[in-house]
Amino acid sequence: MQEIDQIYTESPFYGSRRITEELGVRGHEVNRKRVVRLMKKMGIQAIFPKRHLSKSSESHVKYPYLLRGLRITRPDQVWATDITYIRVGGGYLYLTAIMDWFSRYVLSWKLSNTLDVSFCLEALEEALDISKPEIFNSDQGCQYTSRDFTGALESQGIKISMDGKGRCYDNILVERLWRSVKYEEVYLKRYETGKESFEGLSSYLRFYNERRLHQSLDYKPPQEVYESCKRELYVIT
Repeated sequence: MQEIDQIYTESPFYGSRRITEELGVRGHEVNRKRVVRLMKKMGIQAIFPKRHLSKSSESHVKYPYLLRGLRITRPDQVWATDITYIRVGGGYLYLTAIMDWFSRYVLSWKLSNTLDVSFCLEALEEALDISKPEIFNSDQGCQYTSRDFTGALESQGIKISMDGKGRCYDNILVERLWRSVKYEEVYLKRYETGKESFEGLSSYLRFYNERRLHQSLDYKPPQEVYESCKRELYVIT
């Protein structure tokens, strides 16, 4: 499962056939049926290039994707969220985060051992204590299309945007965050307990926000960009 997770994080467009072949290249003799079974257990979708951690519900309202062609020029213009799988010992936890699209600043994050909407709502409430976006983007998972989640956004006058089904690149900046989290922290540490994972992720995401230099941000860390640009906007207004 660890190898599958690494392959999928590197190449999210790989389905079960390619992952099986790549495992063979890495020296793991495993048949495709087992790979399919493990991918289902991990919540990875084999057909479309989008993780299947948040399944949609036919009864929930879907919203259009509002970011196509949109020029994002300031903090709190767009926030985005997603869920990813974190291997812990012989099991796994789920990590959700809310990111400011302009600055890459992670406003909040939560870990959970279930895919219940509650941990996504907790992350949203924590982020809204910091500020409020004009647009909030997510996938079409049941956590984000639930009335509790959409109602929390609509009550704040926030526009809701949702990725097209099976289109992981509609939320590409959060996908890049997951890649950084996994290759720079999770795969190096191999957490054995929930406590280890929480402490490790806390330390890494603090580093990511406060110290990790981003080429796309002129080699500045996300928190510096988020806060300095907000101060500039405040002075202008």
